[in-house]
Amino acid sequence: MANTALKLISTIFILSSIIIPGHNCQEFSRKLSKKEFGLKREKLSHLHFYFHDIVSGQNPTAVQVASAAMTNTSFTFFGAVVMMDDPLTVGPNMTSKLVGRAQGIYASADLDEVGFLMVMNFAFVEGKYNGSTLSVLGRNSVFSAVREMPIVGGSGLFRFARGYAQANTHYFNLQTGDAIVEYNVYVFHY
Repeated sequence: MANTALKLISTIFILSSIIIPGHNCQEFSRKLSKKEFGLKREKLSHLHFYFHDIVSGQNPTAVQVASAAMTNTSFTFFGAVVMMDDPLTVGPNMTSKLVGRAQGIYASADLDEVGFLMVMNFAFVEGKYNGSTLSVLGRNSVFSAVREMPIVGGSGLFRFARGYAQANTHYFNLQTGDAIVEYNVYVFHY
């Protein structure tokens, strides 16, 4: 048994020391060409959709998952953390065509005004972008007419994405907290 283990360890050591042609095992990073990596011409795309944040009713798409001791006494709901899986549609009506979902969290991060830290992926389910995502990380000052948040990356057809998303509240119900937000997303990708 000990002999078998020793042979296995020796084999692993020998195989791990074999040099792969064109690759230095002691190398931390190396320069790649876009062509070598399979990247073609960079494009700028504009996506337009509506985000439905439903916090009320029997089937909410956003739920509060954490809060601070002061959240309920803060007029900005400071410390509230909400998990979402909000539908993204072509038009402002919930019955319009579903193009994706906004999945992630938003958290109240401002003591003086309602301002959310947005950490979310736009996960697309329609057309050529089906299976691709865009990642948003930024500040959403929800009562501003237009908010701008950075696109910090993506996957699928949006690999190496960068850009910005503009959000404009289309509808907000003060009684329920439900909202429909129009998004215009401008993104560079390959």
